[in-house]
Amino acid sequence: MKRLICYCFGHSEADIRLEVLKNTGVSNILEEIIVAKKNGSCRCDEKHPAGR
Repeated sequence: MKRLICYCFGHSEADIRLEVLKNTGVSNILEEIIVAKKNGSCRCDEKHPAGR
């Protein structure tokens, strides 16, 4: 089972790990999530089963 980190964009823990391995230690997923939150396009509080 995939452990989701971001319910809006479907990013999982495995996605982040894979991106770090491919990009020599760097993942842009967290930055994408931060930008989405600032822009108001993040809806994890609605999509996350625990409401967060």
